[in-house]
Amino acid sequence: MRNPSTTILLFGLGLLASVIDAEEYTLGPDSQRQEGVPRGAVTQHRWTESEVYPGTERDYWVYVPQQYDAAKPACVMVFQDGGNYANETGQFRVPVVFDNLIHRGEMPVTIGIFINPGVVPPSALDAAGRRNRSFEYDSLGDQYATFLLNEILPAVSKDYNLTADPDGRAIGGISSGGICAWTVAWERPDAFRKVLSHVGSFTNIRGGHVYPAVIRKTEPKPIRVFLQEGENDLDNLHGNWPLANRQMAASLKFAGYDYKFEMGTEGHNGKHGGAILPASLRWLWRDHKPKE
Repeated sequence: MRNPSTTILLFGLGLLASVIDAEEYTLGPDSQRQEGVPRGAVTQHRWTESEVYPGTERDYWVYVPQQYDAAKPACVMVFQDGGNYANETGQFRVPVVFDNLIHRGEMPVTIGIFINPGVVPPSALDAAGRRNRSFEYDSLGDQYATFLLNEILPAVSKDYNLTADPDGRAIGGISSGGICAWTVAWERPDAFRKVLSHVGSFTNIRGGHVYPAVIRKTEPKPIRVFLQEGENDLDNLHGNWPLANRQMAASLKFAGYDYKFEMGTEGHNGKHGGAILPASLRWLWRDHKPKE
């Protein structure tokens, strides 16, 4: 039988562990508005005439830092599930983090493009639209990369000077948006070479489980990738998310990629990814030097 003093000690340690876990995923100062930091502008747009995904409609947002100079090509970072990442009260708060890091010179002047997945509008007033998210994000191949390069980036380029340097282009996403980010860079490393994946779905939703094996057997591509995952992520008919991300990290290491893998304790959400987003971006953009 455990004596009372031991029970009290263990209970206290349990509380301490809970506090530590809670603090581990608290958003830090880089995710908060700071006095004296120039604030970028975010504008909302609508894309309704896609040739790559005919019949779909979607919202997207464009973030432009105050430091942007039209005479100099700006770096670009695209986010899937864009409304989630652009939300300044959400788990990621990318515009706030961009403002703080750009202000301190910890990442280059970067235009953010936040894109929601497409929806096919309903054919009747009382019907729901058909979500195209899994088809766009989980599918292998270059279709989504083509959508970005042939439709969204040219549209944004009409108003802003975006770099054509693939080392100045990054792409990120959560869950299926994470594997989508990797697929874009994998298919088009001539256009995107930085990837940020939060609890990425490298599982057999639409065949993405093959990536670890394919990475091992393919000549390394010039991609830098940051993977974030949680020990309590999904385990279902499509696969086991923590295991799949560990397999990705092991394959990236084997193939000699410039990668970083952070395993936390959370589940299928953005708590851990949001808390470490500033550090993730600093790591992705370290040593970046404009070529233009």
